Amino acid sequence: MIPASSRTDQTPDSSPRRTDSGIATRWQRELAEAVKSPRELVAALGLDPAVLPGALAADEVFRLRVPWSYVRRMRRGDPADPLLRQVLPVARELDEHPGYTGDPLGERAALRAPGLLHKYHGRVLLVTTPACAVHCRYCFRREFPYAEQTAGAPRWNEALEVIRNDASIEEVILSGGDPLSLSDARLAQLTDALARIPHVRRLRVHTRTPIVLPSRVDEGLERWLSRLPWPVVLVLHANHPNEIDADVRSACGRLRATGATLLNQSVLLAGVNDDAEVLAELSRRLFDCGVLPYYLHLLDRVRGAAHFEVDEERARRIAGELAASLPGYLVPRLAREVYGAPAKLSIAPIMP
Repeated sequence: MIPASSRTDQTPDSSPRRTDSGIATRWQRELAEAVKSPRELVAALGLDPAVLPGALAADEVFRLRVPWSYVRRMRRGDPADPLLRQVLPVARELDEHPGYTGDPLGERAALRAPGLLHKYHGRVLLVTTPACAVHCRYCFRREFPYAEQTAGAPRWNEALEVIRNDASIEEVILSGGDPLSLSDARLAQLTDALARIPHVRRLRVHTRTPIVLPSRVDEGLERWLSRLPWPVVLVLHANHPNEIDADVRSACGRLRATGATLLNQSVLLAGVNDDAEVLAELSRRLFDCGVLPYYLHLLDRVRGAAHFEVDEERARRIAGELAASLPGYLVPRLAREVYGAPAKLSIAPIMP
């Protein structure tokens, strides 16, 4: 596995400390002050220090990072808290499991330019930055070669040239890392360039930041979204209803006011949300925020995340229970991404 130092927390394009004007905004200060030490997180939540040896060992491989706004939603003293389980390093991440690799989706084979992935017809994904507001322990890009492949300036030019020369590309997906780790000015720089490509008709942004750091949705981000020339889809990433608090609801309301379509994708995670009632409540809370459930992904088999896997038959039964308890528009599609397939593979639920 690549060393943790290659998974950078800050880059020149995405430094959380200052804006392009030199004055740090609230969200940038909060991002800079995020918890980066297992010792700090364990102490803050009053957890048994016995968890520290494993946490520190796993942290050497893939660094902890979590904003205080997310930590405050966790239950003190509960090592099984579903939000904590998503971010605290554990010793099981160091176990080797057959079939779990550093590139479970074959993304390196899909690269057409630095940071530009072209896996599906009509759309490309741009890895805009290595930076994230939170480091999720199940992240399928834990070992992505960000130092070589991040499509940040000046490398954006190479990716933009590929998009410009391929008229079949109608949609550009901004991903990372997390694209909302970039400053508003950097985002505008990129989308201004994309706006000069006539065959680009839609923009999609994949982001977990409004869930874990809702202060990111400020006036500057709203202005950027409101001025974009295309229909915009924001795909959020919430896994558990406890992630949806008043600040997240407010952030979603502000995002909707820009005219963006809000969807949510979740990952089915053992010990976090592998329960139909939990997922049903997540769908209800998302809809109350104006967000439609979109995908429920089976785990991407990245090295270090095997302890999160839910086997497919059980996943299908959970999906069936969910479908039996909610109207169709609140039921996310159970899916798995398969290397080389022309689209994500939809998995039929087993009805109760």
